[in-house]
Amino acid sequence: MKLNSLQDLLVSELQDLLGAERQLLQAVPKLLKRITHPELRKCVEQHFQDSKKQETRLEKCFQKLGVPVVAGRSHGIIGMISAWSEFESTEAQPDVLDAAIISMIQHMEHYEIAGYGCARAFAEVLDEAGVAELLQETLEEEEECDRRLTRLAETVVNVDAEAHSR
Repeated sequence: MKLNSLQDLLVSELQDLLGAERQLLQAVPKLLKRITHPELRKCVEQHFQDSKKQETRLEKCFQKLGVPVVAGRSHGIIGMISAWSEFESTEAQPDVLDAAIISMIQHMEHYEIAGYGCARAFAEVLDEAGVAELLQETLEEEEECDRRLTRLAETVVNVDAEAHSR
């Protein structure tokens, strides 16, 4: 794809985000099998459901722009999933593994937050208010997930991981 315009850049960002959402939807079920903390499991399951809605919103963005729905290969997410696979096969104390899972998910959330924020800003400049609104809705969900994970890590999971690693 050539990047001759901000519209091209917006479409490229949407393709990356759609690829990221789809890759995460494939990865999360394996991740859920390793989570031991019930609140963390609930948080990740909720975000898994949100990701399905986010995928649909992205498809609507493509439709509003009048371009084909094409998912890109999100190399950033591919790298993070690859890094996770190193933890996945390692023997780990369950609370420490839960802390690692939070860290990994937050890395992915921050990647998505950056992507959705940029895409929303591009859509606003291009007077694509409907697209910007859809992206803002997802951005808020991503930020809320990040906040929930931070609270969970700081108040329970990291504390448990430290207590069990002595």
